[in-house]
Amino acid sequence: MTSLLPTLPGAYYTDPAVFAAEQERIFEAMWFCAVRGEDVAAAGRYRTAQVGRENILVTRNAAGEARAFLNVCRHRGAMLCADEEGAVKRTFRCVYHAWSYDLDGRLVAAPNLVKMPDIDRVEYGLRPVHAREWLGYVWVCLAETPPSFAETVQGACEERLGDLASLERYGVEGLRLGRRIRYDVQANWKLIIENFMECYHCATIHPELVHVLPEFAGGYAAQYYVGHGAEFGPGIEGFTVDGSAGVTAIASLTQEQDRRYYAVTIKPQVFLNLVPDHVILHRMYPLAPGRTVVECDWLYLPEVVAGGRDLTSSVELFDRVNRQDFEACERCQPAMSSRAYAGGGVLVPSEHHIATFHRWLRDRLGDQQP
Repeated sequence: MTSLLPTLPGAYYTDPAVFAAEQERIFEAMWFCAVRGEDVAAAGRYRTAQVGRENILVTRNAAGEARAFLNVCRHRGAMLCADEEGAVKRTFRCVYHAWSYDLDGRLVAAPNLVKMPDIDRVEYGLRPVHAREWLGYVWVCLAETPPSFAETVQGACEERLGDLASLERYGVEGLRLGRRIRYDVQANWKLIIENFMECYHCATIHPELVHVLPEFAGGYAAQYYVGHGAEFGPGIEGFTVDGSAGVTAIASLTQEQDRRYYAVTIKPQVFLNLVPDHVILHRMYPLAPGRTVVECDWLYLPEVVAGGRDLTSSVELFDRVNRQDFEACERCQPAMSSRAYAGGGVLVPSEHHIATFHRWLRDRLGDQQP
């Protein structure tokens, strides 16, 4: 067995041409987790999200269905909704020339529209984007023909956990948002994925996490194995910053899932973390070769959130882990353009599964590799 495997060369993390190819062939071609369904719970509520090179408007129509559109007025191309989130009653109205669209994207009003009877109000409506809901989130796909959701998104969970039923027991779609923290990370999105996939660094920079999950001190992440959940250490009562008891546990979990932490990477931009009393979901929004916004949601049982339970200790644990990880990624980013890293680095045995991610990336980029 070879101890060291090569990583991607440094240009993959800095080259604008590589990032442009990733936008086209990955973020705009695959299912992308855009917004939490709670954020657009009522008809007319909306959030915008950057997906590749496009800004996407996600809302809910009068029938309660999630809808997504390119955030561009069809008249002269003005951005329809400049705010990141908000609400309208029945129509989205462009502030430039007052073209207005209903919650299904149909053109319903414009100055002098009655004098232009030949205008097809569907044809000149907002450009729709494929949208579907799963795990309580709205996932979008900009591709004309989306890839199989079952094979790519749900399949990633099955590949990691062994079956989809293991995830369904957490009832993620029925949980409620307890806390959200947004991080602006000055690092390439792939550095963040690679960091999340391995635990060779855990004993070095994550003392709180290793205290709760002592097996991580050995350098092997839970994602290294199929179906494996890292076990809480002796005397650890909950997935909290000091190991103290958490909040009400999710009753539908099996005994094997109790006192365990599971992690799943759903390419290209979701991290899913499962513990007995809550779920943590990261969404990455790659904005530039060296900048990635990460939105992290802590999800709990509805009665926990509604009851105003103190979530500080459980939120603080992974907030610290996030900040420790992102600082490490930001430390790496400048060196990606160094001549010392032009040929890349190496992966030790506990990181060898990252090479699978690198092969996937190269396949997606095809002839657009540096």
